[in-house]
Amino acid sequence: MKDVADPAGRPGRGAFLSRTVLVLGAVSFLQDAGSEMIAPLLPIFLTATLGAGPAAVGVVEGVAEATSSVLKLVSGRLADRGWSAKRLVIGGYSISTAARPLIGLAFGWGWVLLLRFCDRVGKGIRSAPRDALIAASTARPLLGKAFGFHRSLDHAGAVVGPLLAFALLASGMELRHVFVLSVVPGVALLALLAFRLPATPARPGARSARAPLAWRSLNRRTRTLIAASGVLALGTTPEAFLVLWASAGGLDVVWVPLLWSAASAAKAVLSLPGGHWSDRLGRLPVLFLGWGLRAVLLVSVGLTRGGDAGLWGLFLAYAASLALTEGAERALIGDEVAAEERATAFGLYHMVSGLMALPGAVLFGALWQSFGMPAAFFSAAGLTALSLVVLCRNLTRARDSGPPRP
Repeated sequence: MKDVADPAGRPGRGAFLSRTVLVLGAVSFLQDAGSEMIAPLLPIFLTATLGAGPAAVGVVEGVAEATSSVLKLVSGRLADRGWSAKRLVIGGYSISTAARPLIGLAFGWGWVLLLRFCDRVGKGIRSAPRDALIAASTARPLLGKAFGFHRSLDHAGAVVGPLLAFALLASGMELRHVFVLSVVPGVALLALLAFRLPATPARPGARSARAPLAWRSLNRRTRTLIAASGVLALGTTPEAFLVLWASAGGLDVVWVPLLWSAASAAKAVLSLPGGHWSDRLGRLPVLFLGWGLRAVLLVSVGLTRGGDAGLWGLFLAYAASLALTEGAERALIGDEVAAEERATAFGLYHMVSGLMALPGAVLFGALWQSFGMPAAFFSAAGLTALSLVVLCRNLTRARDSGPPRP
């Protein structure tokens, strides 16, 4: 679609979405295609190829995700203090593109830990400035659609990546070579960023200004969303546990990769409509619907024991419920936060959600092991409902849509 955005990437009259949003959406598609080529294979590579144990797998993923979560706040603050958001985004993607394929050359799990750490450093650097660029280049009535579009392409890449890996392995390619070939989409996305992403004009005096970092500098609605998202992340069930649930219910292991790709496809299909509905109906109704549906599905999963149709249906429905609210959550921050605080706010949102997901996964696994699978899913449903209560108590007192912040 022809773009009529100004040099900063803001949509002009008749534009659907800005060039900035279109480019960053395509970049996320390529990034996830490359990343998901190796993500499902990494535990196998660590254990079967390198001889590492399950504890090493946990250390690698735990350190990687914690690093990414903290750096999202740091990069957001840097962007608000005058650092070029475009350069931060390119730098973050460059680090990931360089580190990820080198995992295939590792000869010990310690090297994998270092390279996975670098990969997540890249993610931490790029995420908050990227979301700030999307918000800055989009008119407020299209914010939900813009973030939904971006998340939809991100999930579409997660569909393609495992299928590419499957095709390469089926052709007889070695596991290490699949990892190395993940560099191809990375190189393509860097070229796209360098030549097609509009430059971001510097804000006068931004470099010398002290961008607000204090929690109280954000308005109540933004603080409430971030806090509620943290509780929600604590109760979010990692899809790896859903795979274990499906396997315990009788799903044959040969279907697991296809189920994983199908879940990403469900997310890709629902992300854009969910964001668009938040533009039309309001952010909060979409959040209430998506988070409430998630709690109901977790209870249903805890009560379901087997049956292929039921397993597939619940797995895909849960994945869709995750995607339904992604655009609305990010758009609500874009609605409420002033331009000079925006990247920091997105960084806080990503950091809190990421950090809370770690103890959430540990808690879920401990409950499953100690009290059984239903107890784990019922507890996750309770935490999800609690996040909904936090939203209801603090946000329904104000109108869902108000005048945009300056």
